[in-house]
Amino acid sequence: MLLLPPLILTLLFLYSDPHGLAMKLRAIAPAAAALLSSTVCAQTSSNATLLPLVLRPLPLGSIKPSGWLRDQLTLEANGLAGHEHDFYPYVADSSWTGGKSEYSGLNEGFPYWLNGLVPLAYGLDDARLKDQVADAVASVLSRQAADGWLGPETGTARNFWARYPLLLGMIQLVEAEPQTWEEPILNATGRFVDLMVTMLRNDSTGYLWHEGDRLSKEEFTWGRVRVQDLLIVLQWIWERADTTEALKSKLAESMQILIDGSLNWADWWQEGVFIKEDLNLLNTEPVDGPRYPYEHGVNAGQGLKALAVFRRFTQNDSLIDITSRGVDWTFQYHSAAHGGILADERLAGLAPYYGSETCTLVETMYSLSYLYQALGNNSYADLSERIAFNALPAQMSPNWWARQYVGQPNQGFSKELDQNPFFNVRESGQIYSVEANYPCCTVNHPQGLPKFLSNSFARVGDNDIAHMLLSPGNLTTYVASGQVRINCQTNYPFANTLNYTITSDSATTFHVRVPSWADASKSTFSLNSTSKTVSPDASTGLQAIRLPAGTSKVDYSLAASVATIPRANDTFAVQHGALLFALSVSSTNTSSAPQTYGDSNTVLAGAPPPALDWQLLNTTAWNIAIDPSTLVFRSNLDNVTDLPNPIFAPGAPPVWVEGKGCEIGGWGLYRGVMDVPPPKADRKCVGDVKIYRLEPVGAAKLRVLDVPSIDLSGQ
Repeated sequence: MLLLPPLILTLLFLYSDPHGLAMKLRAIAPAAAALLSSTVCAQTSSNATLLPLVLRPLPLGSIKPSGWLRDQLTLEANGLAGHEHDFYPYVADSSWTGGKSEYSGLNEGFPYWLNGLVPLAYGLDDARLKDQVADAVASVLSRQAADGWLGPETGTARNFWARYPLLLGMIQLVEAEPQTWEEPILNATGRFVDLMVTMLRNDSTGYLWHEGDRLSKEEFTWGRVRVQDLLIVLQWIWERADTTEALKSKLAESMQILIDGSLNWADWWQEGVFIKEDLNLLNTEPVDGPRYPYEHGVNAGQGLKALAVFRRFTQNDSLIDITSRGVDWTFQYHSAAHGGILADERLAGLAPYYGSETCTLVETMYSLSYLYQALGNNSYADLSERIAFNALPAQMSPNWWARQYVGQPNQGFSKELDQNPFFNVRESGQIYSVEANYPCCTVNHPQGLPKFLSNSFARVGDNDIAHMLLSPGNLTTYVASGQVRINCQTNYPFANTLNYTITSDSATTFHVRVPSWADASKSTFSLNSTSKTVSPDASTGLQAIRLPAGTSKVDYSLAASVATIPRANDTFAVQHGALLFALSVSSTNTSSAPQTYGDSNTVLAGAPPPALDWQLLNTTAWNIAIDPSTLVFRSNLDNVTDLPNPIFAPGAPPVWVEGKGCEIGGWGLYRGVMDVPPPKADRKCVGDVKIYRLEPVGAAKLRVLDVPSIDLSGQ
């Protein structure tokens, strides 16, 4: 049983009963107050400023995808994400637009969807999707309450949380199409901010739970543990040139109250508090316990950026190290090799039968890209790429019409289970489906790749541009010295060369990120055919390349080799460059009409023909061990003009890894899914030794990512 220090128990008690928190804090030990004050430095409205980002995001729509990334985003637009507005009740019939359908009293479904559809629509410049956005936002704005509230709630039903993704979506829309949306959205958000300030001054109504509120005390924790998303919106308003000092004063007051009332991640990422063990092996608390908001997987993904957001306002640099610790611990103790946080609702351990929720993947990607922009630590961009290229596509059907609620690193089949090892996920949780288990991943998955695209390039200072998340795409934007246009042609991450054509009105510096996995001594860039070895910044990983005015050609080549990542139980994962490779398990696939999340025997009404649920049954063995010393990278890229589309389908990627292995005995099931493999000493071949193929994990819908090692040197 986990024993917590008395100070932390005191804090957790206060968090479990937040009403009157300020008064209670005056009575607790000075050490507790010192801990809280170490995470928050108050600013008055008269002296408030925001710390600058290391890299500043560019306006939505200035970056357009190309190559495989455009193919994937087009599949997403033509798939489930791009059709929820037409048929999915929690979007098409949402209470936000006058309907009656919500899956939760939090009313978060429609805001989640909007937050992802805006960058998808404008990243692709898709007229159909832009019409959906316009229809949705106009409907929401037309229903704004007289007092400024945005949303369908009235009276004691009001809670801030669902406004966070709604406002994130709307500020992206202002960036993308200011001529249409700047005035109505800024007017609406201004009225909402006025109301929010009034509510916060009134004992944080709508933020902290009060007796008589329609939602429960536990439901109010969502807004407090995810408040960083609201602060991003408030800070965006702050940095607009037309924001008055009077409005900044309100924003500063609001941010201080919101931070003071938050469930602060600095308190969780402390020795003796953060749980490093497998939570399922501990006598831990139920879902309504005081630690649960930190243990919840989606919260954990969203929370990674929290202190970096707070720091911009509080200017407390100690939050940099605390953030680093939080990210390190989360991924060391609770993540899969492909970057997914293992949390089938609640954080688990490292066993490869645990699940990673699709919502968690997309929120984690966004948090990590924000962290790189805010703090400039190269590892954050590495992790964001890892999820985008590996974990996320693994949990989407190749045509983007189905998603998994949770995906497993080792997934020998995907079907309706008889039982499961998950903390709070049903037996349907790992099928590829429209909404099986719960609808949140249906409405929230759309933000993943579009926000990856919109954060792929960023501004450095007033005149320079960085390619921070490497991928094929085009940028057209203006910096202080004029227009800059960048065209990046690449098959990255399937190949490790990127070719840039850059045209700028004035001399500029182009920065390209060197991932941590790359061998810098063998990685090169050439400017107009003059080659140099990279020498990136030690923190950001950015290689600066000074360019003259006019058009320049930059060719960039990253050196990669096969590497193994040690995993639990004498297993390993295989990496080459930014891709993770898994043993691919063949399958027969069976489709059916989509089930509703609450009843697997009820069909989701109104779903179009491509909206299907899929079960995948393996036709080849998954009980394979491989000798890591025999791994060899293979590529067919020299014979490929264009990458296959969809690229993340079994057998599609033109790169793979081969290794010598065999079937082993004694590897069975645990609660209906693949168990951990037998101990290394007990691994014996029960079949012929042969060459096995490992393919990019995003394409391997059935897979073994954590591969048991075996010594086959004598065979």
